[in-house]
Amino acid sequence: MDIPLNRRKPDWLKIKLPKGESYLKVKEILHGQKLNTICESGKCPNLSECWTAGTATFMILGDICTRACRFCNTMTGKPLPADAGEPLRVAESIRAMNLKHCVITSVDRDDLADGGSAIWAETILRIREVNPGTTIEVLIPDFKGKEEDLNRVIKAQPDIISHNLETVRRLTKQVRPQARYDRSLEVLSRIAASGTVAKSGIMLGLGETEDELFESMDDLLRAGVSVITLGQYLQPTRDHLPVADYITPEKFTEYGRMALRKGFRVAESGPMVRSSYHAERHI
Repeated sequence: MDIPLNRRKPDWLKIKLPKGESYLKVKEILHGQKLNTICESGKCPNLSECWTAGTATFMILGDICTRACRFCNTMTGKPLPADAGEPLRVAESIRAMNLKHCVITSVDRDDLADGGSAIWAETILRIREVNPGTTIEVLIPDFKGKEEDLNRVIKAQPDIISHNLETVRRLTKQVRPQARYDRSLEVLSRIAASGTVAKSGIMLGLGETEDELFESMDDLLRAGVSVITLGQYLQPTRDHLPVADYITPEKFTEYGRMALRKGFRVAESGPMVRSSYHAERHI
């Protein structure tokens, strides 16, 4: 079911406008250090809430992605060379923001031989060095399934490693044309097998059925995932996939409870939930 972009969204999806001193401080620190965030790049609906609370999700390795996922607002094209000074700037920004828990993500860098994993590892190590009391969560790409690249991130020992399944098996090729459903599960399985907390997220409203959602939950549990996030897909522009359905808050609550009954240790489920939403609770 195609839903026009200009169709009025339900009241529960209204977004607060950014404001307040904390919001301005976060914006000043991030822009002053010339850092990217998925908050801005991905047009996250929680930007105001998170920045006002003094939190943000840092996006490393530039703001241009080598993939063209049909749900994502991040630019696609030829990225600039990796910035060797970025890991330290991220670490110093985390110190300036006095964060107790930080979340790092990145664009896909299929153009780099190591998928950007060396910068990933250096970023984690620099954060540990500059902010020894800060817990670290990373939301990583699949590194094309290359074990050595994934292991480089695991060995840097972040507290949580997240990799999003994003959608159910049937819709993966349509939603993430350059990704693979089973490859994502294998990445998550390797993370969990290392003893690191494995986390994943699924967007709802893309046309999945309940049975398909529950099947994906079971797949994630078999892979060793213990933390799951469920949120509403929102169409960033007319060029992206249309919303097939708006899931009610009550239904999200039901799905969250189902996830816990199935065996997840933590389930964050709601229309506005994104991968890093309330991430400090998941540690």
